[in-house]
Amino acid sequence: MIYLFTSITCSVIVGVLLKLAKRYEISITQAVTWNYLFAIFLSLFFFKPDVSSFNIAQISPVYIALGFLLPGIFIILGLSVKTAGLARTDIAQRLSLIISLSAAYFLFNEKFDTFKEIGLIFGFIAIFLILYRKNEQAANIKSWLYLLLVFGGFGVIDILFKMVSQITAILYTTSLFYIYSLAFVLSLIYTLYLAAKKQEKLQLVNFICGCILGFFNFGNILFYLKAHKAMAGNPSTVFAAMNFGVIIAGTLVGVIIFKEKLSKINYLGLIAALIAILLITLSKIYAV
Repeated sequence: MIYLFTSITCSVIVGVLLKLAKRYEISITQAVTWNYLFAIFLSLFFFKPDVSSFNIAQISPVYIALGFLLPGIFIILGLSVKTAGLARTDIAQRLSLIISLSAAYFLFNEKFDTFKEIGLIFGFIAIFLILYRKNEQAANIKSWLYLLLVFGGFGVIDILFKMVSQITAILYTTSLFYIYSLAFVLSLIYTLYLAAKKQEKLQLVNFICGCILGFFNFGNILFYLKAHKAMAGNPSTVFAAMNFGVIIAGTLVGVIIFKEKLSKINYLGLIAALIAILLITLSKIYAV
């Protein structure tokens, strides 16, 4: 569980950094681009991936899909927050757990016990209770499209990282290096396009923020993969604990640091999320 805890911590910090970036008018696109460059350097420094025998045939379609999805989801996330609002975007992102759990059951052939089934019910109740807000404006068609892309994108990314953890021909640290490299190249192309066509200036502050973002994003993905490898037979535990853990930690950070207000219903959601994590943990303990 230490891998999950570390991944959750890094994920929440990434969310905080993105929120601060919006407040201080940091270019998300540029920060995301340099974030992947910094992640490449971290991979080279800590893991020294073996690329001497690189062969194009080694590049799995999973790597290519992640290379497009990882930077793409950041852009879609920003558009969704802008058109549909932060609360609805959070709901769409966390409901992507439905896709992950469906894959755990149907694609990875995991069996759910009673603890896990009840825990997941509490978890989905928690999502709606925590993210419940009064008086939200009706969403238009464009915002629903972005919400759908957020929902599908995060669900598919979870599944693809589970698939990366199952690849045995290449060390997962080397796999990460390939994924980060492709994500950086694609992000850089888009950033240069914006600089050329939209006159968006390349600024040093965006590079510095991107490096900080890259450190925690690197930790988030690395320990998420480690959690999947450590609990290879229980992908739903990783999927669920990660999502519910981020919800709890993110909500607490919002209240303590950003002084966000919670209703009684939201607090009931936090309790439900804690119960969900407890039941899922018990499921893992009694499965051993």
